[in-house]
Amino acid sequence: MQAFDYSLDFSAIDFRKHPEWYRVGKGEQGVLLVEPYKSEILPFWRFRTPEVARASSEKIFALFLEYKAARDFVGMDMARKFLQMGWTRSRRYANHPSGKKYQENPQRAPDKETAVARRKRVLPLQEDAVKAESARIFFERYREAKSDPEYLRLLAEHGARFSETHSQQCPRRTVLSRAFQEERPSPHVSREKHLEK
Repeated sequence: MQAFDYSLDFSAIDFRKHPEWYRVGKGEQGVLLVEPYKSEILPFWRFRTPEVARASSEKIFALFLEYKAARDFVGMDMARKFLQMGWTRSRRYANHPSGKKYQENPQRAPDKETAVARRKRVLPLQEDAVKAESARIFFERYREAKSDPEYLRLLAEHGARFSETHSQQCPRRTVLSRAFQEERPSPHVSREKHLEK
């Protein structure tokens, strides 16, 4: 599987029209960058309570099935990423009520050595049963999506078909931020935006 390419100019690319420029990457990479899917799925992504998480995960999984019916692999993968992010974010808040896992953010470290040191300073766990249940709900749908036979077939097909077509014609950013230059993950979603709804 090829790494997610953060050098693309995401504001200039419609990935429904150009699936050949999409790279799956690892985990949730690019979940908040790839359009038009981000705008189609993000409004439904919530996990404040198990009831909210259930409605959210059901809607996102329904979108997964719609993309599947249209044989839209990029849409399927983006829905899968949002389900995964629902699980991982709920789990983070289940473990850390503040949503902060580390004493200091390793992504804002000035160098790799400092980042490694910061990753070792994890805040104490404070289990929140409500968020843990939200995480479990999202995990069930995430697991269902990622093991879907058609998703797996299209994943292999996409990788085989487009592994060499990441051409120089892709719109790319002209100036990359330090985070993009160092291949850091995409920006985080504001906690308040998704917890309060």
